[in-house]
Amino acid sequence: MEGDMTSGLPETDRRFATTLARGLAVLRAFRSSDDGLGNAEIAERTGLPKSTVSRLTFTLQSLGYLSHARRRDRYRPGPALLALGNVAASSLSFMELAGGTMQRLADETGTLSLMLVRDRDKLLIAKTWRPRGVSSLWLEAGHRLPLGGTSSGHAMLASLPQDAFEAVVAADDRLTPDRADEIRRAAYAQLVTQGFVVTPPDQYYTPNIHAAAKPFQAHDLNEPVIFTCGAMPRDLTLDRLRGEVGPKLAEAVRELERMLGLSSAIAVRG
Repeated sequence: MEGDMTSGLPETDRRFATTLARGLAVLRAFRSSDDGLGNAEIAERTGLPKSTVSRLTFTLQSLGYLSHARRRDRYRPGPALLALGNVAASSLSFMELAGGTMQRLADETGTLSLMLVRDRDKLLIAKTWRPRGVSSLWLEAGHRLPLGGTSSGHAMLASLPQDAFEAVVAADDRLTPDRADEIRRAAYAQLVTQGFVVTPPDQYYTPNIHAAAKPFQAHDLNEPVIFTCGAMPRDLTLDRLRGEVGPKLAEAVRELERMLGLSSAIAVRG
C-alpha cells in the first residue's frame, strides 16, 4: 500500500483545491507495468475512500485522462494524459540530451539508470534507461522511493534549498529533523569530495539494490532532479559501485551540465 498520497498537503489553505489534489493522486497511482487498475486497487494505493475513487475515475475517464476500453472494470492512462506527458517532456530542455547520455551510461556499466523527481516526501521515478541485452526489469517509472535510506533520497536531501528541505522533513513522518540533518551533511560531504552519493548498506531501506546518485539542477525546474545508477548487489559490488559506476555517473551528469552551460546542483545550493 502506498499510503495516503494526499497527506502532508496544505488543505487548510483557502487556495488549495482538495478535489483536484485527489484527482491527481489517482493519476499518480499508475505504474508503467500495470495491466490496468480497478477502483479498489487505486483506493489502496492512494489511501482515498473507494467511493471517492469511483467518482474521480468516472470523471477522469469522461475527460479522457483515463480509459477502460478493453476491460470495463480496470482503468488505464488515457490519451489526454499521454498528451500532457508529451508536452511536459518536450518543455524540459535537458531531456533529449540526458536520454543519450544516460542510455550510454546504462550500456557501459550494465546498470539501470534512473531520473527521479521529488513527489512531496518521496522520490518518483520519472524515467528509466535499461542496459541493452539485460532483461531484468528492476525498478520502473512511476515507482516511489523514500528519501531516507536510499542513495537517491540522500542526494536529494543534500541538494534541496533550505526552505524545501525543512518542508520535506516536516511532511515525512519517517525522518526526524536530527536524522535528516545527519543524512544531509553526510551526503553533501560525499558530493563535494567524490561527486556522487552512495548510502551505506546498513542505512538502506531495502537490501535489494546498490546505487549511486547525483543531483542535477536544470534551468526549467525550481529544484534538482536526481540521476541514479543501480543494480542488484550480486551484479554490482560496493567496490565497483564506488570505484567505477559512481565516478562514471558523476562524469555523465557533469557532461550534461557542460553541454547546457549549467552549474552543479551543489554549487546552486551553496
